[in-house]
Parts: sequence; structure tokens; C-alpha cells
Amino acid sequence: MAHKISQSSIDIAVRCAYECEHCADSCLGSMPECARLCIDCAQICWNSAAYMSRGSRFIPQIVKSCIEICEACAKECEKHESEHCQKCAQACRVAAEEYRKIVSVAGVA
Repeated sequence: MAHKISQSSIDIAVRCAYECEHCADSCLGSMPECARLCIDCAQICWNSAAYMSRGSRFIPQIVKSCIEICEACAKECEKHESEHCQKCAQACRVAAEEYRKIVSVAGVA
């Protein structure tokens, strides 16, 4: 599957993880639910980037989980007006869309 994953897919996963890490750090203490979701999302996105980088056969299964987690994180972050939350929500939405494309190409339901 390695040749089917583009560098831009990996970059999108890394960007989402980065924004989630920043948001989680900013929300610690004041918005614990947001911080927890961001930490979960960052971790799964870092992992998905690693799986994609090495062309793992488990990419479709990993990104299916990413979709659910990214959407939950985006939904939470969209509730908050802070710039870091809005950036995080946008990165999560972009990542979820990219993960949907990967799943559809892989034909995994």
C-alpha cells in the first residue's frame, strides 16, 4: 500500500497531530474535555502518519479509527472561540476527509 499513500496524506496527518498537541497544551486546566480529545487525536494521527510512512497493510483500519476521533475532536474544538481550538478543528476536518479518501481507495467498509 506504500506507493498509494502520497506525501500529502502523511503531511495532513502530521499537521493534524501538531495542531491537536498545541490545542491540548493550551486547553489543559481550563477545558479538560477538549484537552483529552486533542491528546487522543494527536496520538492517533501521529500513529497514522507512521503507518502510512512505512506502507503498513493496516493503514485502512487505522485511518477508519482516525476519522471517528478527528470528528469528535473537531466537534469539541468548534465549540470554543479560541484561535488554537479553531485551527485544531479545521486540521481535524481536513484530516478526516483525507482519511475517508484513503478508506474509499482501499475499499474497506
